[in-house]
Amino acid sequence: MDELTTFKKFSKHLAGISGAVIKKYFRQRITVESKSDQSPVTIADKKAEEVMREAIMKEFPDHGIVGEEFENHNEQAEYKWVLDPIDGTKSFVCGALSFGTLIALMKNNKPVLGVINQPVLDEFLIGDNEVTEINDVKTVVRNCESLSEAVLLTTDHLNIGSYQNREKFDALIRKVKLYRNWGDCYGYYLLATGFVDIMIDPVMSVWDSMALIPVIKGAGGVITDYQGNDPVTGTSIIAASAGIHSEVIKALN
Repeated sequence: MDELTTFKKFSKHLAGISGAVIKKYFRQRITVESKSDQSPVTIADKKAEEVMREAIMKEFPDHGIVGEEFENHNEQAEYKWVLDPIDGTKSFVCGALSFGTLIALMKNNKPVLGVINQPVLDEFLIGDNEVTEINDVKTVVRNCESLSEAVLLTTDHLNIGSYQNREKFDALIRKVKLYRNWGDCYGYYLLATGFVDIMIDPVMSVWDSMALIPVIKGAGGVITDYQGNDPVTGTSIIAASAGIHSEVIKALN
């Protein structure tokens, strides 16, 4: 078994153990705390990240870990895991299904593996920059050659004006076929599985974005930051089918 295959198998294990935790708390009356940036966090976020960290440290003690809920561990390592136990906590606490667990593996600070796991639906999406599969079946971004035929998603409309040009985004909305706020990692999941055509987030943290890159690339999509640059070093994301990505970048900038 080659190294990447080993890591893929292990990432599925991480999705399984974190998913078991998350399912236990889904649609239960749990306390929602506010972090320093006022974003919500729950016991499900913390415990799901804890079980993944413990498994990584046991299986790959020399690997690094960067997670949303706890301090970084051995972050200068050649290999490091980037974890967002519940991407879409607001959806999770509202009982909506538009959330997931993000798991990325970085090698020398480049994402080589990405996972979007939806534990309630038992949908495991994994990409390696070359191929993306959902529950072991290959998936690709659908072909879209025109903005007038495109479905556009973003996580939070109010965020656009806070971090990017709101007027240009509103103009783009009027050019596409359909616009919805089915956001967080669920939007990228819908893009990678061929149901929508553009997913935009005007601001992202490293644990939000690293897993998305191998997934979207592996599904044949294009993923950059808001200005069309390398998403690995960026702090925003525009992902789209190849036929319209450059047009989206031009429209927004």
